[in-house]
Amino acid sequence: MYSKTTRSITVTVKPFYLEEQSEPEDARFVWAYHVRIENGGKETVQLRHRYWRITDSMGRVQEVRGAGVVGEQPTLRPGESFEYTSGTPLPTPSGIMVGSYRMESTVGEVFDIDVPAFSLDSPHQQARLN
Repeated sequence: MYSKTTRSITVTVKPFYLEEQSEPEDARFVWAYHVRIENGGKETVQLRHRYWRITDSMGRVQEVRGAGVVGEQPTLRPGESFEYTSGTPLPTPSGIMVGSYRMESTVGEVFDIDVPAFSLDSPHQQARLN
C-alpha cells in the first residue's frame, strides 16, 4: 500500500493487477486501484476534481483530469473517510501513477492534496537488475 498525507487528509492507494481483464498477447494490461481518503483535519472538505499522471514502462505519459472520482464529489467531515475503486489499462506490463485531488473547504478555500505515486506491476514484467 502507498500512503501520503497533505493538510491532515490522508490518501492511501492499493493497486492490484487484473489478470482476467488483461490480454498480454494484445499488449493490454489492466489494473484496479482502491483508494481511501481520510479527513484527519478539523474542517469539512469536498473533493471537487482529480488529476492523474499515468506513465507506462516505455515512458509514455497520459494525463487524466475530471470532476470528482467515480462520478462523485464526496464531502468529508472531520474524522470521515471515503473509499472507491477504479482502474486503468496500459499497453505495457508495468507503469506508475501519481496524482492529486482538488479539495474545497466549507469556507470556499480551494487546495490540492497529493495522491502518492504507486507502481503498477504485472507478472508479465521481466525483472531487471541495473
